Amino acid sequence: MKNLKNTIQMKLKIPVVASMLLLSSLTLQAQQSPMFTHYMYNTLVVNPAYAGSRDALTVTALGRTQWVNFTGAPTTESFTIHAPLNHQPVGVGLAVLNDKIGPVNNTSIIADLAFKVKLNGNSKLAIGMSIGVNLLQAHLNTLQLDQQADPSFQYNVKNRVTPNYGLGIYYARERFYAGVSCPNLIENNFFSSNPSVGTTLVAKDQRHYFFIAGAVMNISENLAFKPTTLIKATAGAPLQMDLTAAFILRKRVTIGAMFRNNDALGVLLGLDVLSNLHIGYSYDWSSGIRTFTYNQGSHELMMRYDFLSMSHKQIHSPRYF
Repeated sequence: MKNLKNTIQMKLKIPVVASMLLLSSLTLQAQQSPMFTHYMYNTLVVNPAYAGSRDALTVTALGRTQWVNFTGAPTTESFTIHAPLNHQPVGVGLAVLNDKIGPVNNTSIIADLAFKVKLNGNSKLAIGMSIGVNLLQAHLNTLQLDQQADPSFQYNVKNRVTPNYGLGIYYARERFYAGVSCPNLIENNFFSSNPSVGTTLVAKDQRHYFFIAGAVMNISENLAFKPTTLIKATAGAPLQMDLTAAFILRKRVTIGAMFRNNDALGVLLGLDVLSNLHIGYSYDWSSGIRTFTYNQGSHELMMRYDFLSMSHKQIHSPRYF
Protein backbone atom coordinates (compact mmCIF):
# COMPACT_ATOMS: atom_id res chain seq x y z
CA MET A 1 0.00 0.00 0.00
CA LYS A 2 2.84 2.37 0.79
CA ASN A 3 4.44 1.78 -2.61
CA LEU A 4 1.07 2.26 -4.31
CA LYS A 5 0.56 5.54 -2.45
CA ASN A 6 4.03 6.78 -3.45
CA THR A 7 3.38 5.82 -7.07
CA ILE A 8 0.08 7.73 -7.10
CA GLN A 9 1.70 10.79 -5.55
CA MET A 10 4.51 10.74 -8.11
CA LYS A 11 2.01 10.50 -10.98
CA LEU A 12 0.21 13.50 -9.50
CA LYS A 13 3.43 15.48 -9.13
CA ILE A 14 4.48 15.09 -12.77
CA PRO A 15 1.51 16.87 -14.37
CA VAL A 16 1.42 19.48 -11.62
CA VAL A 17 5.11 20.33 -12.06
CA ALA A 18 4.63 20.39 -15.81
CA SER A 19 1.72 22.82 -15.34
CA MET A 20 3.89 25.02 -13.10
CA LEU A 21 6.52 25.19 -15.81
CA LEU A 22 4.01 26.05 -18.48
CA LEU A 23 2.54 28.80 -16.32
CA SER A 24 5.91 30.21 -15.29
CA SER A 25 8.17 30.00 -18.32
CA LEU A 26 6.54 28.92 -21.57
CA THR A 27 4.68 30.87 -24.22
CA LEU A 28 1.35 30.87 -22.39
CA GLN A 29 0.31 34.30 -21.11
CA ALA A 30 0.99 33.78 -17.42
CA GLN A 31 2.52 35.24 -14.30
CA GLN A 32 6.29 34.86 -14.09
CA SER A 33 7.37 37.21 -11.31
CA PRO A 34 8.22 35.34 -8.09
CA MET A 35 6.09 35.93 -5.01
CA PHE A 36 7.23 36.98 -1.54
CA THR A 37 5.27 36.99 1.69
CA HIS A 38 7.72 39.64 2.95
CA TYR A 39 6.96 41.87 -0.04
CA MET A 40 6.71 44.90 2.26
CA TYR A 41 10.44 44.50 3.05
CA ASN A 42 11.44 43.70 -0.53
CA THR A 43 10.04 46.78 -2.29
CA LEU A 44 13.10 47.49 -4.43
CA VAL A 45 12.54 44.25 -6.36
CA VAL A 46 9.23 45.56 -7.75
CA ASN A 47 9.62 49.37 -7.65
CA PRO A 48 12.87 51.19 -8.55
CA ALA A 49 11.54 54.47 -7.11
CA TYR A 50 12.02 52.99 -3.62
CA ALA A 51 15.83 53.37 -3.91
CA GLY A 52 17.28 55.53 -1.15
CA SER A 53 13.96 55.99 0.66
CA ARG A 54 15.25 54.89 4.09
CA ASP A 55 17.92 57.63 4.34
CA ALA A 56 20.58 54.99 4.99
CA LEU A 57 22.62 52.37 3.15
CA THR A 58 20.11 49.53 3.42
CA VAL A 59 20.86 45.88 2.69
CA THR A 60 18.08 43.29 2.54
CA ALA A 61 18.47 39.55 1.98
CA LEU A 62 15.54 37.17 1.55
CA GLY A 63 15.20 33.46 0.86
CA ARG A 64 11.98 31.59 0.05
CA THR A 65 11.47 27.82 -0.11
CA GLN A 66 8.03 27.06 -1.51
CA TRP A 67 6.02 23.83 -1.16
CA VAL A 68 8.64 21.99 0.91
CA ASN A 69 9.10 18.31 -0.07
CA PHE A 70 7.29 18.85 -3.39
CA THR A 71 9.40 17.77 -6.37
CA GLY A 72 10.46 20.71 -8.54
CA ALA A 73 8.98 23.33 -6.19
CA PRO A 74 10.11 26.99 -6.52
CA THR A 75 13.04 28.38 -4.53
CA THR A 76 13.80 32.09 -4.64
CA GLU A 77 16.56 34.31 -3.27
CA SER A 78 16.87 38.06 -3.46
CA PHE A 79 19.52 40.56 -2.37
CA THR A 80 19.05 44.33 -2.54
CA ILE A 81 21.20 47.28 -1.55
CA HIS A 82 20.25 50.94 -1.90
CA ALA A 83 21.08 54.36 -0.48
CA PRO A 84 20.53 58.09 -1.03
CA LEU A 85 23.34 60.09 -2.61
CA ASN A 86 24.85 62.63 -0.22
CA HIS A 87 23.23 66.06 -0.44
CA GLN A 88 21.31 65.05 -3.56
CA PRO A 89 17.61 64.19 -4.00
CA VAL A 90 18.67 60.96 -5.67
CA GLY A 91 18.69 57.33 -4.60
CA VAL A 92 20.62 54.45 -6.16
CA GLY A 93 20.22 50.71 -5.73
CA LEU A 94 21.11 47.24 -6.93
CA ALA A 95 18.89 44.15 -6.85
CA VAL A 96 19.86 40.53 -7.55
CA LEU A 97 17.07 37.98 -7.87
CA ASN A 98 17.36 34.22 -8.49
CA ASP A 99 14.26 32.10 -9.08
CA LYS A 100 14.29 28.35 -9.75
CA ILE A 101 11.28 26.18 -10.66
CA GLY A 102 12.15 22.60 -11.53
CA PRO A 103 14.55 22.67 -14.52
CA VAL A 104 13.98 26.40 -15.15
CA ASN A 105 16.30 28.96 -13.54
CA ASN A 106 16.03 32.72 -14.00
CA THR A 107 18.55 35.23 -12.57
CA SER A 108 18.13 39.01 -12.74
CA ILE A 109 20.67 41.74 -11.95
CA ILE A 110 19.10 45.20 -11.86
CA ALA A 111 20.45 48.71 -11.19
CA ASP A 112 17.99 51.32 -9.87
CA LEU A 113 17.93 55.11 -9.92
CA ALA A 114 15.32 57.27 -8.15
CA PHE A 115 14.72 61.03 -8.23
CA LYS A 116 12.97 62.38 -5.13
CA VAL A 117 10.84 65.48 -4.71
CA LYS A 118 9.97 66.78 -1.24
CA LEU A 119 6.30 67.74 -1.35
CA ASN A 120 6.18 69.14 2.20
CA GLY A 121 7.82 68.57 5.55
CA ASN A 122 6.54 65.02 5.90
CA SER A 123 6.02 63.56 2.43
CA LYS A 124 8.11 62.71 -0.62
CA LEU A 125 7.42 61.59 -4.16
CA ALA A 126 10.00 59.60 -6.11
CA ILE A 127 10.19 58.62 -9.75
CA GLY A 128 12.45 55.68 -10.48
CA MET A 129 13.91 53.75 -13.36
CA SER A 130 15.84 50.52 -13.58
CA ILE A 131 18.00 48.76 -16.12
CA GLY A 132 19.32 45.25 -15.94
CA VAL A 133 19.81 41.84 -17.48
CA ASN A 134 18.02 38.50 -17.11
CA LEU A 135 19.79 35.15 -17.43
CA LEU A 136 17.49 32.25 -18.32
CA GLN A 137 18.29 28.55 -18.30
CA ALA A 138 15.62 25.94 -19.06
CA HIS A 139 16.37 22.23 -19.36
CA LEU A 140 12.91 20.94 -20.17
CA ASN A 141 14.19 17.68 -21.66
CA THR A 142 15.36 16.56 -18.20
CA LEU A 143 11.77 16.18 -16.93
CA GLN A 144 10.56 12.66 -16.24
CA LEU A 145 7.31 12.34 -18.20
CA ASP A 146 4.83 9.55 -18.88
CA GLN A 147 5.57 10.12 -22.58
CA GLN A 148 9.25 10.97 -22.59
CA ALA A 149 9.23 11.79 -26.32
CA ASP A 150 6.64 14.57 -25.91
CA PRO A 151 7.93 17.27 -28.34
CA SER A 152 6.63 20.05 -26.08
CA PHE A 153 9.40 19.26 -23.59
CA GLN A 154 12.36 18.55 -25.89
CA TYR A 155 13.87 22.03 -25.67
CA ASN A 156 16.68 23.69 -23.77
CA VAL A 157 17.53 27.36 -23.23
CA LYS A 158 21.12 27.77 -22.04
CA ASN A 159 22.48 30.97 -20.54
CA ARG A 160 20.24 33.27 -22.56
CA VAL A 161 20.99 36.86 -21.53
CA THR A 162 18.40 39.54 -22.28
CA PRO A 163 18.15 43.23 -21.30
CA ASN A 164 15.27 44.86 -19.51
CA TYR A 165 14.26 48.12 -17.91
CA GLY A 166 11.49 49.33 -15.62
CA LEU A 167 9.73 52.40 -14.25
CA GLY A 168 8.05 53.23 -10.96
CA ILE A 169 6.50 55.95 -8.81
CA TYR A 170 6.67 55.88 -5.01
CA TYR A 171 4.96 58.21 -2.52
CA ALA A 172 5.81 58.05 1.18
CA ARG A 173 5.19 59.77 4.48
CA GLU A 174 6.26 58.61 7.93
CA ARG A 175 3.21 56.35 8.33
CA PHE A 176 1.96 55.73 4.79
CA TYR A 177 3.28 54.71 1.39
CA ALA A 178 1.90 53.84 -2.04
CA GLY A 179 3.46 53.07 -5.38
CA VAL A 180 2.87 51.83 -8.92
CA SER A 181 5.47 50.23 -11.13
CA CYS A 182 6.35 47.97 -14.04
CA PRO A 183 9.83 46.55 -13.37
CA ASN A 184 10.14 44.67 -16.71
CA LEU A 185 8.88 46.60 -19.72
CA ILE A 186 10.58 44.57 -22.46
CA GLU A 187 8.73 41.39 -23.44
CA ASN A 188 11.71 39.27 -24.51
CA ASN A 189 11.24 36.13 -26.63
CA PHE A 190 13.25 32.97 -26.04
CA PHE A 191 13.91 30.53 -28.88
CA SER A 192 15.50 27.10 -28.83
CA SER A 193 16.56 24.60 -31.47
CA ASN A 194 16.24 20.83 -31.39
CA PRO A 195 17.39 18.59 -34.28
CA SER A 196 14.21 16.51 -34.18
CA VAL A 197 11.61 19.30 -33.87
CA GLY A 198 13.36 22.42 -35.17
CA THR A 199 13.37 25.97 -33.79
CA THR A 200 10.49 27.17 -31.68
CA LEU A 201 9.48 29.93 -29.29
CA VAL A 202 9.65 28.30 -25.86
CA ALA A 203 9.39 31.28 -23.52
CA LYS A 204 8.28 34.89 -23.44
CA ASP A 205 8.62 37.56 -20.78
CA GLN A 206 5.37 39.20 -19.72
CA ARG A 207 4.97 42.70 -18.32
CA HIS A 208 3.88 42.75 -14.68
CA TYR A 209 2.22 45.80 -13.16
CA PHE A 210 2.40 46.34 -9.40
CA PHE A 211 0.49 48.46 -6.96
CA ILE A 212 1.76 48.61 -3.37
CA ALA A 213 0.46 50.43 -0.31
CA GLY A 214 0.78 50.35 3.46
CA ALA A 215 0.16 52.32 6.62
CA VAL A 216 0.92 52.34 10.34
CA MET A 217 -1.73 53.36 12.89
CA ASN A 218 -1.10 53.65 16.62
CA ILE A 219 -3.57 51.79 18.81
CA SER A 220 -1.77 52.54 22.07
CA GLU A 221 1.70 53.57 23.21
CA ASN A 222 3.00 50.01 22.83
CA LEU A 223 0.80 48.69 20.03
CA ALA A 224 0.46 49.71 16.37
CA PHE A 225 -1.46 48.26 13.44
CA LYS A 226 0.34 47.90 10.09
CA PRO A 227 -1.80 46.86 7.08
CA THR A 228 -0.07 46.43 3.70
CA THR A 229 -1.00 45.19 0.25
CA LEU A 230 0.60 44.21 -3.04
CA ILE A 231 -1.49 43.82 -6.20
CA LYS A 232 0.05 42.26 -9.29
CA ALA A 233 -1.50 42.27 -12.76
CA THR A 234 -0.33 40.68 -16.01
CA ALA A 235 -1.98 39.68 -19.26
CA GLY A 236 -3.59 36.25 -19.39
CA ALA A 237 -3.52 35.59 -15.64
CA PRO A 238 -5.86 36.35 -12.72
CA LEU A 239 -5.20 39.46 -10.66
CA GLN A 240 -3.05 38.50 -7.67
CA MET A 241 -3.58 40.34 -4.39
CA ASP A 242 -1.62 40.02 -1.15
CA LEU A 243 -3.28 41.44 1.96
CA THR A 244 -1.33 41.54 5.22
CA ALA A 245 -2.45 42.66 8.66
CA ALA A 246 0.38 43.02 11.19
CA PHE A 247 0.67 44.33 14.72
CA ILE A 248 3.84 45.97 16.09
CA LEU A 249 4.41 45.36 19.80
CA ARG A 250 6.59 47.75 21.80
CA LYS A 251 8.06 49.01 18.51
CA ARG A 252 10.18 45.84 18.22
CA VAL A 253 8.08 42.72 17.65
CA THR A 254 5.88 42.23 14.58
CA ILE A 255 3.16 39.58 14.38
CA GLY A 256 0.92 39.32 11.34
CA ALA A 257 -1.24 37.26 9.03
CA MET A 258 -1.47 37.32 5.24
CA PHE A 259 -3.92 36.28 2.55
CA ARG A 260 -3.08 35.73 -1.13
CA ASN A 261 -6.14 35.22 -3.29
CA ASN A 262 -6.45 31.80 -4.93
CA ASP A 263 -3.12 30.77 -3.42
CA ALA A 264 -2.27 30.84 0.27
CA LEU A 265 -2.72 31.90 3.88
CA GLY A 266 0.23 32.64 6.10
CA VAL A 267 1.71 34.07 9.27
CA LEU A 268 4.66 36.45 9.76
CA LEU A 269 6.96 37.06 12.71
CA GLY A 270 9.52 39.85 12.92
CA LEU A 271 11.96 41.27 15.45
CA ASP A 272 13.96 44.50 15.55
CA VAL A 273 17.11 43.06 17.08
CA LEU A 274 18.63 46.55 16.95
CA SER A 275 17.19 49.87 15.84
CA ASN A 276 18.80 49.26 12.44
CA LEU A 277 18.51 45.45 12.18
CA HIS A 278 15.27 43.59 11.45
CA ILE A 279 14.88 39.85 10.95
CA GLY A 280 11.70 38.06 9.90
CA TYR A 281 10.18 34.66 9.22
CA SER A 282 6.96 33.63 7.49
CA TYR A 283 5.09 30.40 6.82
CA ASP A 284 2.44 29.91 4.13
CA TRP A 285 -0.27 27.28 3.78
CA SER A 286 -0.99 26.67 0.12
CA SER A 287 -4.58 26.37 -1.04
CA GLY A 288 -3.62 25.42 -4.60
CA ILE A 289 -1.62 22.29 -3.68
CA ARG A 290 -2.86 20.81 -0.42
CA THR A 291 -0.46 21.51 2.42
CA PHE A 292 0.59 18.45 4.47
CA THR A 293 -0.77 16.11 1.76
CA TYR A 294 1.65 16.86 -1.08
CA ASN A 295 3.94 19.47 0.53
CA GLN A 296 4.93 20.91 3.89
CA GLY A 297 4.12 24.57 3.24
CA SER A 298 6.37 27.49 2.26
CA HIS A 299 9.03 29.19 4.39
CA GLU A 300 10.69 32.59 4.13
CA LEU A 301 13.59 34.15 6.01
CA MET A 302 14.60 37.79 5.65
CA MET A 303 17.08 40.24 7.14
CA ARG A 304 17.34 43.99 6.68
CA TYR A 305 20.21 46.10 7.97
CA ASP A 306 20.64 49.89 7.80
CA PHE A 307 24.25 51.10 7.77
CA LEU A 308 24.17 54.47 9.47
CA SER A 309 26.75 57.22 9.03
CA MET A 310 29.11 58.09 11.86
CA SER A 311 27.12 61.26 12.52
CA HIS A 312 23.92 59.26 13.06
CA LYS A 313 24.30 56.58 15.71
CA GLN A 314 20.64 55.67 15.43
CA ILE A 315 17.63 56.30 13.22
CA HIS A 316 16.02 59.32 14.87
CA SER A 317 12.57 58.85 13.32
CA PRO A 318 11.01 55.41 12.77
CA ARG A 319 11.42 53.86 9.34
CA TYR A 320 8.34 51.65 9.14
CA PHE A 321 8.82 50.97 5.43
